[in-house]
Amino acid sequence: MRRTNSLASIRRVRTSQHAALAALLVMGGLAIAGPSGLLAWSENLRLLDQREAQLAKLQAERHALENRVALLDPNAADPDMVGELLRSQLNVVHPNEVVIKLED
Repeated sequence: MRRTNSLASIRRVRTSQHAALAALLVMGGLAIAGPSGLLAWSENLRLLDQREAQLAKLQAERHALENRVALLDPNAADPDMVGELLRSQLNVVHPNEVVIKLED
């Protein structure tokens, strides 16, 4: 009877050791190949560079739009900007002007 108890305890110890080893292997695999693991690190850096370039482009576009809005202030509109908008939106030209249309 004593021998069966010792065999059962040895089996329990081995089973728990195997379970612990399997858990460590899974965690190690996730640390290397998981979504935030070492292999994904370079992909994340590449995406970060892309997003930073996109952000810089959008900030430049926003700055240009802010400048254009400032030029169209109703209290102090820039005459050149108003003339440009009139010509482009309403197809209005002065009699002595020549219109040259550029292809897009």
